[in-house]
This record gives sequence, structure tokens and C-alpha cells, in this order.
Amino acid sequence: MDKVVASAAEAVADIASGSTIAVGGFGLCGIPTVLIDALLEQGADELEAVSNNCGVDEWGLGRLLFNHRIRRMISSYVGENKEFARQYLHGELEVELTPQGTLAERMRAGGSGIPAFFTATGVGTQVAEGGLPWRYDDEGNVTVSSPAKEVRTFGTHDGEKQFVLEEAIVADFGLVRAWKGDRHGNLVFRQSARNFNPLAAMCGRVTIAEVEHLVEPGEIEADDVHTPGVYVQRVVALTPEQVDAKQIEKRTTRPRPSSQEGA
Repeated sequence: MDKVVASAAEAVADIASGSTIAVGGFGLCGIPTVLIDALLEQGADELEAVSNNCGVDEWGLGRLLFNHRIRRMISSYVGENKEFARQYLHGELEVELTPQGTLAERMRAGGSGIPAFFTATGVGTQVAEGGLPWRYDDEGNVTVSSPAKEVRTFGTHDGEKQFVLEEAIVADFGLVRAWKGDRHGNLVFRQSARNFNPLAAMCGRVTIAEVEHLVEPGEIEADDVHTPGVYVQRVVALTPEQVDAKQIEKRTTRPRPSSQEGA
């Protein structure tokens, strides 16, 4: 089945306001910028976004955030986005902060048909006991807090330990970016750009992949496939200009050594 669609605009046309979207990437590495921009132009709002973070100010998911298209975030890191912090602390955005490994497993579980799982991460903290601020009002008062979660004791090789129950995440749509993909939706991610992309692809009921290099079926070795096409419903081939339009999240430089220092 050829899953290639003509444009990013066509690929996101049926994402309705109020949808939950799982978005791949880590910081600005491997984020589906073309699909995010198409969704911004499409106009859907009141979105719930599941992603490790929310981009940076006015780039990546930060573009949707800046235009008040996101109602709620499930994420694990938000430190590079000042507008995110402002909206959260002023009651404009609900945020469910989740430990990074737990977030990854919740997404993987959602794509695997596992409704919930137990993990040791968060036991003895507000992650398990509840009370994490999810939403503030405009005066800084907490209006919505995280609920307490079930904690059970299991026997392990180290003796009995407590574990907290975490529920899986299933999103209406998954948005990902792949280095290479074929017309059947088989995807390959390059190095650190793999990050949360396979997980976002798994947990989306409808997954849309923007690919930097579109190839024909059979050109990707089966052992090289990171996300099988069964998880992907739509493929958007990027132009060379779209492939090259990448931002550096934080540029760090040092003085160039002089020729005398190298002598």
C-alpha cells in the first residue's frame, strides 16, 4: 500500500481541535517541523501534546504553543522554553510532568496494547502520592493537581520493593520525522534523532511521518527498519530545502586555538 500523501497540509487536514498528538523529537533533534508548521496553518487548537519537551520559543512545538494552540502537555522536560513556563505559571496551560523513562514506556505500552505497567520510578514522591501541580490560575494558585497512583509491593531478586502503576498513552495522531522511509511507511531514524520518534509512531492511532529521503519498497533492509510500516498510515516526502531547515537548540563555541598554541 502506497502511503505517500502529496503534502504536509493534506497529511494533517483531519487533525481536529481537541485531539491528542504524540510528537517525536528531543529538544530540536528529530522534530517533525514541517508537520508542526502545517498543523499551525491548519488551525486546530485545544490540542493535548505528548512529547519529551515543547521545543523552544517559536520553534518546533513552541510555535503551536506561542499561538495558544496547545491546551495540555504531557512531557518530561520544559527548561528551554520561556513561553511554556509563562503559560504554565499563569494558568494558560495544563502540564503533566512525567519522568522521562516513564514517559517513553507509557508511549511504548500504548503502541503495544499494554494498558498499564508498574515501575519503581517515582515511588515515595509526588509522582506516586499525588499533588504535583498540573494547572495554576492567573494568581499562582494550584487548581488541578495530579492524583495519587496505585502502589504495590512485588518480590524482586533484591527483596520486596514498591512499584507505582503508570497508565499507557494512546494518542489520536503521531507526528514523527525519519531520516529515510519507503512508500509502505517503514522508517529509519538517524543516530540521536531516533530518540522519541519510534515511540510517538507506535502510540498514535494515525501516525504521520515526514521523511528526509523517500525510497521504494525493498530498498531498506529489513534489519535496518526501526519502525515497521504497520505503525505508519501517512508518509510525507520532504524537499531538500525542508530537510536543511534545522535549528541548533543551544550553540556553544570556544576560541579557535592559535597556530602557536598548536606548535
